[in-house]
Amino acid sequence: MAKMTIEDLRKIREQAKRSRNLREGEGNARITIHMGTCGIAAGAREVMDALLKAIDEHAVRSVLVTTSGCAGLCSHEPMATVEYADSPPVKYVNLDSNKIVRILLEHAVEGNVVKEFAFAIGSEKMS
Repeated sequence: MAKMTIEDLRKIREQAKRSRNLREGEGNARITIHMGTCGIAAGAREVMDALLKAIDEHAVRSVLVTTSGCAGLCSHEPMATVEYADSPPVKYVNLDSNKIVRILLEHAVEGNVVKEFAFAIGSEKMS
């Protein structure tokens, strides 16, 4: 196994810092990629890879990325949900690598919902 360099350790530190930012109140948004078997079959892994690559390329430090299982809308996969602390969540559907990068930059970073890809705004609630 190759030895880790100082730069490797810096990258690991930055990744860990980004992952805790939202939990500690420092992050702006959380993006959840829905990774159920239906999402994976539809391309969710490629969407996740594109998202993580864009976060690194644009040095985004204010967005937490998480995964979840199936969101129950299999015919609309791949899907992602963007959440801010004081706003209703936004579900995005039928994603690809280009769409998730736009969602990252325009919604998660800038705060503007990308309406052309949005399926729903708000959470399902039981009455």
